[in-house]
Order: sequence, then structure tokens, then C-alpha cells
Amino acid sequence: MPAHASIASADITGLLLAGGRGSRMGGVDKGLQPFNGQPLALHAMHRLAPQVGALMVNANRNLAQYEAFGAPVWPDSLADYSGPLAGFLAGLEHCATPWLLTVPCDTPLFPPDLAARLADAAAAEQADIAMAVAPEPAEDGSTVLRPQPVFCLLRTSLRDSLLRYTAAGGRKVHTWIAQHRTVQVPFDRPGDAPDAFFNANTLAELHALENR
Repeated sequence: MPAHASIASADITGLLLAGGRGSRMGGVDKGLQPFNGQPLALHAMHRLAPQVGALMVNANRNLAQYEAFGAPVWPDSLADYSGPLAGFLAGLEHCATPWLLTVPCDTPLFPPDLAARLADAAAAEQADIAMAVAPEPAEDGSTVLRPQPVFCLLRTSLRDSLLRYTAAGGRKVHTWIAQHRTVQVPFDRPGDAPDAFFNANTLAELHALENR
């Protein structure tokens, strides 16, 4: 018997982060841009749904359109589009399961086994946070593993810690994560899609992603 208890998918709530300004897309609501015939955020939601027990969306505008996807929608409780941690906090404040998995709306090809692998690592290491790391090309042509801090599995009990950090003005994901027992989970196995974590920041990148 392993010393650690595994984390069931039913114990994980998936949170789709769609609360950004979309400033690099000219201010459009990124999650509502079409991708292969449906809104980008809905595509991500369909990818996330089989991996988790419940779903939520973090959005700050066009709330009715997001609510039409069929999951509860929670805006940031922090003002002024404070970034991913504001989304994390909104999710933790409304999460009814022991774990919360965050996924951004602009990375539609993320791994179908994301939740399972993060959960396995969190359980094995008895960690509070499991974060994906993925291969990216470096400037010299080599490949490096880069953290993907918006792909995080978090213990819901971290809410008070994040509340304190953000109330003190903290906004950096890495700085807050570093305060907790975190395991990094590489997605570089044979068969892992090399572009699984490619995110579309511009409409041109989104169209290029559609054509892959």
C-alpha cells in the first residue's frame, strides 16, 4: 500500500480563468473568441470537465455569456483586474471540494490527464500545491522546462494564506506559491504533446493554433 492517499477527481473543482483584460488581443474578451467553432473558454471547459468533479468560471465581464456555459461564474473580489491570483482567490472562496485546479481559458490544448498527474504528485509529495512545468524552446535552440503557474492544483485550505498575501498588496503568483510546499510536475513524457501549454495571446496566435 502506498503511504499516501490518492486524490479522487470528485475532490477537485476545476476553475477556468477567464478574468483577464485581453489587452494583448486588443481588449477583447479572450475566452469568448471563437476556436474551432465554439468560444475558446467553452472549448477549455469541455477539456477540463471529465478531469474534475465540479466546474467554476472566473470572469469579470460578459458574465451572462459565461453563465450560459452551465457552470457558476465568480468575478474577482480584488479590484482592477489584479491578475491570476485574483482568479485563484475567487475560486478558493467558492470551492466546496478539498482541491482546486486552475486552468487559463487561452490554452485550449492542455493535457487531458492534467488533473490526474498533478493530483498524483500532490498526494505522493504531500504537497499543498502541484504546478505543471512544460518544455519550451530556449533562445539557444535547446529545450527548457518552464513553470506554468496558472496550471495549479491547490489545497482549498490555502484560501486564508492567499487572502493575507493579496490584502498586503501581493500579486505575483510565484512569490505566493513559494511560501507553500509545492511540487513541480513535468509534462515532458514521450507522447506528451509539445504544444499542450501553448497559449494564445493574440488573435493571430489563436488562428495559428486552430490550424494545428
